[in-house]
Amino acid sequence: MELIFVTCASLLAGFVDSIVGGGGLILVPALFAAFPTTHPATLFGINKGASICGTAVATAQYAKRVDMRWSALLPAALVGFVGSLAGAWLVTEISPQFLRKVLPVVLLGVLIYTLAKKELGRHHAPRFTGRAETLAACCIGLLLGFYDGFFGPGTGSFFVFLFVRWLGYDFLNASASAKLLNVATNLAALLLFAYKGHVWWHFVLTMAVANVLGSLLGTHMALKHGAAFVRVVFIIVVSTLIMKTGYDAFIR
Repeated sequence: MELIFVTCASLLAGFVDSIVGGGGLILVPALFAAFPTTHPATLFGINKGASICGTAVATAQYAKRVDMRWSALLPAALVGFVGSLAGAWLVTEISPQFLRKVLPVVLLGVLIYTLAKKELGRHHAPRFTGRAETLAACCIGLLLGFYDGFFGPGTGSFFVFLFVRWLGYDFLNASASAKLLNVATNLAALLLFAYKGHVWWHFVLTMAVANVLGSLLGTHMALKHGAAFVRVVFIIVVSTLIMKTGYDAFIR
């Protein structure tokens, strides 16, 4: 029964995550509900193992239809991988709990800014080229890679926002770029969890298939409906993240 429950959650998480990130908002609570006595690191390992498959497939699907700026994104993905490893190592040394109260406030700022700037992310007009774009993308990769390894919630949405706001991408191109970097940061965390023995591979395999199916559906809808659709989903996901992280930080 638990496997069926978390597999369905993985399907929905793959759908949401492929569009704008935030799949962990669905899958991680489902894992904690299904296995309340299991070590959190094991549940995070299962989440990473399932979600990285859907994210990788979404990246491949976007790459067929979106003009990916590989010269900037591949170095950024590598830097993000290193940043995620550093963050994952640091979380074994100090607690990330001080971020719990900061996160909903930061997300609220992202939401207000996005709503206020109605044209934000509607048009694809990259602000940088060449080395400048690579450097900017690497800064995003390092910052959010470290955050993903150290804490994690909302990483995909932060990737999308920074690609839109700082690099000038529209929401569709930002989501496609975010997927590539998220694969790298998730892979770093997954390798660490696997090394520590915190991955239940028999659960991951089934959940990964469901996550990929959800990812294919979500990617299809994003490519079909374009940046405006992704922007709406982004607003919905960030709003939900604010409520969830705010509840965890100030009420529970």
